[in-house]
Amino acid sequence: MDDVRAVMDTVGIQRAAILGTSEGGSMSILFAATYPEKVSHLILYGAFARRIWDPDYPWAPTLKQREEWIDSLEKGWGSDVELETLAPSRAKDEGFKKWFNTLGRLSVSPAAAVALARMNTYIDVRNVLPSIHVPTLVIHRTGDRDVNIGNGVYLSKNIPGAKFVELPGNDHAWTAGDTDAVVDQIEEFLTGVRSAGHPDRVLSTILFTDIVDSTKKATEMGDDRWKKLLVTHNDLVRSELAKFRGREIKSTGDGFVAIFDGPGRGVQCAREIIASGKQLGISIRAGLHTGECELVGNDIAGVAVHIASRISGLADGNEVLVSSTVKDLVSGSGIQFQNIGTRSLKGVEGRWHLYSAPA
Repeated sequence: MDDVRAVMDTVGIQRAAILGTSEGGSMSILFAATYPEKVSHLILYGAFARRIWDPDYPWAPTLKQREEWIDSLEKGWGSDVELETLAPSRAKDEGFKKWFNTLGRLSVSPAAAVALARMNTYIDVRNVLPSIHVPTLVIHRTGDRDVNIGNGVYLSKNIPGAKFVELPGNDHAWTAGDTDAVVDQIEEFLTGVRSAGHPDRVLSTILFTDIVDSTKKATEMGDDRWKKLLVTHNDLVRSELAKFRGREIKSTGDGFVAIFDGPGRGVQCAREIIASGKQLGISIRAGLHTGECELVGNDIAGVAVHIASRISGLADGNEVLVSSTVKDLVSGSGIQFQNIGTRSLKGVEGRWHLYSAPA
């Protein structure tokens, strides 16, 4: 997301149509939900919301099947072993085969390809789909051998107002098969859809922090010392928010509410805030959730805000507690999580799977 945003900002593009293919579709989904003001249209080709099987996502390969494929990837990287899956219509085309092999060798090393494949295995953006409010086109080929068409159907059913187009063929690569049919659909979509209005709801990662046992601490220290400590605490928190591009929403007296345009930055910022608190001799807890927020002036509202608040309340001192949505969206970032099981959140339906990110 940072790469796309940086390029747009550098060359002065205020809004653009975003085309995401395969796992690039997942990043494009997150970008469109997070930056709706920058996205005029979202086009997804051969994309998926989740890469591996789940009881309510039965068309994806199982984890075992995926791992077996990854095991064979390093040995075969840079050759045409994947052509029968990705571009079967051009598997016998010697010119295309040469281009395909060269592309693999010049893009990443075999080890890097395996690392990327493992990271992509755990992509899951299902919870993000309802937060997309830009015109969306989902294109999928009927017999796609790499990403089953069930993925495209799922995306179209769960993205509000999305248009679904099923095209004949079994190529996963849009550069193979009837490419004109793909381009024609995109051209028609871009020229025939009215621009979306100014968004008042965006996808954000919401952070709540507070000082543990602040009342007890204030009593022990006395008013003057406590006020000075709070000033130092506030300065440190604001410094970390600035470092990780967080937006302060408000101070709650002994804590903060902030939002981030990237879940990874939100988690890292929370960890740094807790580390700063330890240096001051105070224990801070933090909770994060990624969801759709309603922008109300300088404040935020919505169910996602309540969820983040409830998660924060369940955290122990010096702990960062996150929802499964946050954990899924930072797959491959290197952030380690500990599964603490499911919990009930006061005022929120169902039970929520929570994870601890040790500071």
